[in-house]
Amino acid sequence: MAAAATPALAALTKAGVPHEVVKYDHDSRERSFGAEAVRALTEAGDIAPEQIYKTLVIAVPAGLAVAVVPASSKLSLKAAAAALGAARAGMADRVVAERTTGYVLGAVSPFGQRKRLPTVLDASALDWATVYCSAGRRGWDVAVAPQDLIRVTGAVTADIRA
Repeated sequence: MAAAATPALAALTKAGVPHEVVKYDHDSRERSFGAEAVRALTEAGDIAPEQIYKTLVIAVPAGLAVAVVPASSKLSLKAAAAALGAARAGMADRVVAERTTGYVLGAVSPFGQRKRLPTVLDASALDWATVYCSAGRRGWDVAVAPQDLIRVTGAVTADIRA
């Protein structure tokens, strides 16, 4: 059996999670990674923009955590902190986030991180049979059932959109 292309895909395979990798051409000049994924994945018309999620690394008093929200939405740091039982939250430092997760910005996946971080998934994911999130490489997303995302990451769900 060939090795998985990213730690995220290896984690999904190891957990026995059915998944599908969807690839698109990433523009190396792009800095709005979530918006790029929405544009690319909705082009064919079979995927709704609301099914595509971005993975954000946030800093809470106890360390780092992960918030997974629709790519076209803004994160409510206050709501994410509350869902994780933290007094407050802010965006994590890019270098610290990359070192901790093992992924570069724009390719952070909720799966297969170097260190498993507390995770909160926006409750809107439960409206879909399948959601798309980073597969651990820019230009790669992975389709999974939201229940599998919750199970593999240990995520809690809450309305965390601003």
